[in-house]
Amino acid sequence: MAVITIDGIRLEVPDQKNVLDCALEAGIYIPHLCHHPDLPENGSCRMCVVEVEGQDEVVRSCMLKAEDGLNITTNSERISRLRTLALELLLGAHPEDCSTCPKYGNCELQTLIQYIGANNARMKNRSRGFKMNEDNPLLIHDMNRCVLCGRCVRACKRLRGVGILDYQKKDMETYIGTLHDKLLKDADCRFCTACAEVCPTGTIRDKKVYSAADGTREEVLVPCKNACPAHTDVPRYIRYVKEGKFDEAAAVIREKVPFPKALGYICNHVCELECKRKEVSEAMSIRNIKRYAAEQDTGSCWKGKGKQLADTGKKVCIVGGGPAGMTAAYYLRKQGHEVTVKEALPTVGGMMGYGIPSYRLPRNIIEEEAAVIQEAGVVIECNTKVENPTELLKEYDAVLMAIGAHTGVRLPMQGNDLEGVLLNIDFLRKASLGEETGMGRKVIVLGGGNVAFDCARTAKRLGAEEIHLACLEAREAMTADDEEIDQAQEEGIFVHPAQTFEKITGEDKVTGVDFMDVKSFTFDENRRAVIEKVEGSQHHIEGDTVIFAVGQRPDIDEHAGLELGRGNSIKVRDKSLAASTEGIFAAGDVVYGTKSVIQAIASGRDAAMEIDRYLGGDGDISEVLAPEEMPDPYIGRKEGFGYETRVQPDVVPAEERKDNFGLVDHGICSDSICGEAGRCLQCDLRVSIKQPKLWTEFSDKKEAVES
Repeated sequence: MAVITIDGIRLEVPDQKNVLDCALEAGIYIPHLCHHPDLPENGSCRMCVVEVEGQDEVVRSCMLKAEDGLNITTNSERISRLRTLALELLLGAHPEDCSTCPKYGNCELQTLIQYIGANNARMKNRSRGFKMNEDNPLLIHDMNRCVLCGRCVRACKRLRGVGILDYQKKDMETYIGTLHDKLLKDADCRFCTACAEVCPTGTIRDKKVYSAADGTREEVLVPCKNACPAHTDVPRYIRYVKEGKFDEAAAVIREKVPFPKALGYICNHVCELECKRKEVSEAMSIRNIKRYAAEQDTGSCWKGKGKQLADTGKKVCIVGGGPAGMTAAYYLRKQGHEVTVKEALPTVGGMMGYGIPSYRLPRNIIEEEAAVIQEAGVVIECNTKVENPTELLKEYDAVLMAIGAHTGVRLPMQGNDLEGVLLNIDFLRKASLGEETGMGRKVIVLGGGNVAFDCARTAKRLGAEEIHLACLEAREAMTADDEEIDQAQEEGIFVHPAQTFEKITGEDKVTGVDFMDVKSFTFDENRRAVIEKVEGSQHHIEGDTVIFAVGQRPDIDEHAGLELGRGNSIKVRDKSLAASTEGIFAAGDVVYGTKSVIQAIASGRDAAMEIDRYLGGDGDISEVLAPEEMPDPYIGRKEGFGYETRVQPDVVPAEERKDNFGLVDHGICSDSICGEAGRCLQCDLRVSIKQPKLWTEFSDKKEAVES
């Protein structure tokens, strides 16, 4: 350790540490621009000059190493004059109008100007005339704003090990760019965006402009994690998969969800819609990476090592054994409460077991993951339908209604009660249980979501000879996953987007459906459908079976003793998820309508937190299962990285799959998984880059300037 004095303040600091950092960490502000706490110094801006007792010349504090006896002055008339001159020289080639800069109000150069009080009026202003480069994914390069601090170069070379940015010269002007001004993809950029993070002026910046309204810094910089309803740490488990640490990857996933393997098969992967990789080439195959990790998991990182608080003596009843209910049960048990799940059907799983066909999600996976929840101490009672949840309060301290939405919706149209008209959920449940469905030879499915395609593809496997699926939405607006639509068409199912359902024809039995083409389909301010039809486009499709697949609603009525909302949903108070009766809560599809398994899991987590608080706990259900490691920021250069394409899963050919319920999608194979995980931009690394300290954070200096 060394003892130094800065502005009369005696400090004990690590020997040979640079004086600028010593001062900043002690709360003493020294102006700086090229300095960044995560980068090696280059001392180019000369803003941090100080005087050292016994030396005639000023010294750059970022290059000055601490040693015993140093006596340093950070402010004097000479220092102020030199800083002002250095800053004004920088400003002479910088655009004057700060208010037009996207970084206005969040610019380090701007705050430095305010502190030093410099302006460019005394310098002859010149324009460097660089054309703003917007041709790269994710980033904009505007070299007219560059002050040549070199932060981006040091971040690219020394922090990330990529090294594609460097000082270049053109027409006597120095600028930062790639060799021969190649596009970033052609220069093998890793698109980590560290350069944008450390740039103090907005010279290199994100194409997407973020504001506080978009969320926290981590939320906007790691959109995949933020988009996941359960906020699973996607980059972290992808990094583990890339390293071949599958147990650790699975443990990261299990920190947020108790159904990692099921999600690996059927998650609607909204994270992929926000993946920044898609701006460079194609989005990461996040769901398949999750699936691979879960399938390779031995449980060494989480089995017997998770959180389990002491018993509280409180009892909770969960009505409904779907993903929302089972998730809430799992985490409430971990909080020490006694939990019983009452499920009306023969097995738990909810729509995972009775709505999603087995060719998408094998039933043994649901059983396997439900067993983990049982092993945690949750009691499960199947074939137990609850008619009056308020009665349960006589035995339990809290009740959670997680009954899902298991009743199909029959559209109010002519012919909706003919023989041969079926409802989506009834049809899928009977097919799952191996019961007679009532389906004929020619099937028409009305609806365009994933459930509609599940019905159509199930009908194909049950032997229907001809299947048509029609929906109001245009092809690009259909809510079903693209893979579902494509695979259905490969199996010979006829898909008819942009169709109105005029009437179901037939006297006693279904003979077909009359349709018209849709010119436009929107919703008004009250969410009512506004449909414009194509005049003279009436047409008919013959069929002996019509399956309504236009939505579901909960199987509950006012006799349950709870206040209900639109579509038989249970009304809850704000984020508390509390129903109208004290002690009863609700979560999942029964609250917000049919969504996704991952959304139901997230809702189950929320319910567990709220019920735990209600029972006297702190509501903290978080747990750490995977080893906590600091990822290596030095990612290195990788040839052709920007052009790497998404690895496609192994899908059984249509001819081999369309007549049976065998698994269709086998995911990504072992030979390809590391390569797919290696495509990740590792956006979370940017979050770990330290934020520079501005003078406004140092109250003594701020007050001195203001006075």
